[in-house]
This record gives sequence, structure tokens and C-alpha cells, in this order.
Amino acid sequence: MSNLILDPSSAAATSPQRPAPADLIKDSDTDSFVQDVIDVSMQMPVIVDFWAPWCGPCKTLGPMLEKLVKRAGGLVRMVKVNVDDNKSLAAQLRVQSVPTVFAFKDGRPVDAFAGALSETQIQAFLDKLIGDAKPPIEAALEQAQEALKIGDGLAAEKIYTAILGEDPTLIPAFAGVIRAIAVQGDFARAREMLSRLDAPTLANSQVMQAISALELAEEAAATSGTDLTELQNKVDQQPKDMEARFALAQALFAAGDTESAISNLLEIVRVNRTWNDDAGRKQLIKIFDTLGPTDPITMDARKRLSAVLFS
Repeated sequence: MSNLILDPSSAAATSPQRPAPADLIKDSDTDSFVQDVIDVSMQMPVIVDFWAPWCGPCKTLGPMLEKLVKRAGGLVRMVKVNVDDNKSLAAQLRVQSVPTVFAFKDGRPVDAFAGALSETQIQAFLDKLIGDAKPPIEAALEQAQEALKIGDGLAAEKIYTAILGEDPTLIPAFAGVIRAIAVQGDFARAREMLSRLDAPTLANSQVMQAISALELAEEAAATSGTDLTELQNKVDQQPKDMEARFALAQALFAAGDTESAISNLLEIVRVNRTWNDDAGRKQLIKIFDTLGPTDPITMDARKRLSAVLFS
């Protein structure tokens, strides 16, 4: 067999697309090694498991490798080669015993080990190979979240929908779609989608947070065009008018002044916590859910709320 098998310049001119999940683990042989390993490793890391039917440790190592490759979420591919049927390939790679595992990246072998390792050791081997890369779905979720942050609900919805096409059970994507549709102002469609979710999904914290975001978006739409100056004057003249202050908080949030909205809601909690069935605190929780727990505004407001509640 030609030494071109270890030469990345022999790889196809066009890099292959990331393989589908079902194609992450496959058998290969001498004839297809360049296509299955060298070419693909130009796009993503590939581990090659050299094994033999008579090898006891291979029967333990192989399934463990497959499990960890699947767990990696598409960041690495596994190819299995039977050394008994591919002796020339094994000889070229100087496989002296089985099991032997090679790691290929950018068309070349970059790491290897021989013998059966523990699951922890194999995971460390894969982590080193993969580096800081993120699983495709995780990366897509982050991309969708960034789209939401800048108010691009349509782009976010498209990404979340594509994710659900890959994994229809992924709760963060369900929650994301609700938020994305709410950002677009299509509240009826968001409500219709919620009506199709089962009780356990609706009770999930991420979905509940998305529902809070939807409710706030609906309120914002309802208060659109409200005269903030008029509301502020009314509150200034009647500071203990909780209904007026609550309306002001809603209008401020709709106008994008989240911190002022929070300050007015905190004042409601301070003056009359039980007003309108604890409406001030509940509205704050909706805002916290919408912003997310790590948002600096949320973190600061939670401290202020605790100070009010326990003063």
C-alpha cells in the first residue's frame, strides 16, 4: 500500500461535511482508510481502534470507546479496523499489539496508546484530542442565545427549530423557541406551541422562564404608546398608589428601562408586599427569569429584594 495513506496532501480537495450521528462510528479497511480517516480528520478528529476478534481486552475497550465517542456529541469520529483482515495497514502504522488506538487530526496521527485503559484515562485522551471545541448542539444553542440578546427573534427561532430537528426532546431548544417567537411579537403562536407541551415539560424551569419572558413581552405590547411622563407624574403625586406604580414599572420595562422598572417594583414590595396578591415580587421574578440568573441586573436586584424582604 502506498505511503500516501499518511500524507494529508492525498486527502480530497473538498473537506467532507461533519458526519451524521449514525456515521460517527464505523468499520474501515485498507481500501477505504484514506476516505474514512485521513480525509475526515481534516474536518474533525478521528480515533482508529485496531482490534482483533481473538483479543480479550479489545472486547472491553471497544464498547467503552464507542460510549465516550457518542458522549462527545459529534466532536470526534471513531473508526474500527480488524488487524487480521488488514495486516498491511497495521504494519504500515507499526501496530505491534492489540488493542492499539491512534488519534488522527489534520490528516496525520497525533497521539496513540496501546492496551486497555480505564474510562477516565480514555476520557482524558479524548479531551486532549478535542481541546476546547464544543458539541455542535451546544454551539448552536449559544448562537441562538446571542441572536436573542440582540433581539433577532427570527434568526434565533430558525436555529432553535434546526436543533429540535436533531433532538426533538431538548428542553433548552423548546424554551428558546418560545422566547424567539415572543421577541417577534407572535404571542398567539407562542401560546399555541405551549398548549402542545406536556405537563412535565411545562414544569421545567427553563420553560417556565420562557413563559415569564412571553408574559412580559405581552405586557410590553399592551403598554406600547403609554405616556411615561404622565405615569411618572402620577406616581410622584401619589407615591403610595401601588396600581399606578405597577403600571409605571410595566411601561418602563417595555421601554427598555429595566433598572427603573425594578426599582419601582422593589418600592411596591417595600411599601406593601401583599398588594394585589404579591404582584410586585412576582413581577420581579418574571424579570429575573427573563434576564437570566447570571445577568448583573438580576444579581444586583436579587440582593436588593432580599434586603427589602428581610429588613
